[in-house]
Amino acid sequence: MFQIVRKQEMAAGTIIRFDISAPKIAKKIKAGQFIILRVNETGERIPLTVADKDEFAGIITIIFQVVGKTTALMRSLNEGDLIKDVVGPLGRPAEAEKIGTVVMVGGGTGVAILHHVAKAFKEAGNYVIGIMGAKDKEMLILENEMKQICDELIITTDDGSYGERGFVTQPLEKYLGERDDIKLVHAIGPIIMMKNVVKLTDKFKVKTMVSLNPIMIDGTGMCGGCRVKVNNETRFCCVDGPDFDGSKVDFDELINRNSLYIKEEKDSLLFSIR
Repeated sequence: MFQIVRKQEMAAGTIIRFDISAPKIAKKIKAGQFIILRVNETGERIPLTVADKDEFAGIITIIFQVVGKTTALMRSLNEGDLIKDVVGPLGRPAEAEKIGTVVMVGGGTGVAILHHVAKAFKEAGNYVIGIMGAKDKEMLILENEMKQICDELIITTDDGSYGERGFVTQPLEKYLGERDDIKLVHAIGPIIMMKNVVKLTDKFKVKTMVSLNPIMIDGTGMCGGCRVKVNNETRFCCVDGPDFDGSKVDFDELINRNSLYIKEEKDSLLFSIR
């Protein structure tokens, strides 16, 4: 059993932060890796990438958006409550080496994952430019934390309620057009956002890594549920990823696979509310 030591509602009650006591995982997990948790005996297994860790306190941080039955159940938990299973670290860590100037692009709750990755690149000695996007000011998360990590930080909102009006691709295109020292772009967020980022960076011939979020069940490469097509080959996100070279990812197939169970997920949530 794993205790929730801190709970924070970050964005109008729809984005929640948990700090969970998990000393063994906190000691080993690296930026970009994820855990799979199960709330209770009858609950489903869901993957969540770790947003931060405190190795000395034995704490891992996860940030999730309430979109289905399990995340709705998780929102009902409070500090001191217990989660039955937390398994990790899973997946391959981000390859955070000193390479020069890197741009970290995050959208929505993808900023939570980006935070841990950006932190690793900064600690490796890189110049870190951050670009964060959200639907509106209310949905923006981890601004202060990203400011502490990034040498430069640009914020965009779809409606212009905070920062620059528009999408993350607009300041990214400006940076790519003005600077020739950008060695890597790392994008994490909605699939369509990552797809558009890669379309842009391909034009400038800048390598771009993306963190994928396919349907996942066991997290060990056995079920094949998280398969993605990369460079025309089938890869398993749980053991081969979650990070891949974005220029080689078949985003259209990923979008189609991730939409397979939308109706069932909505029905499950409605049934649990009733």
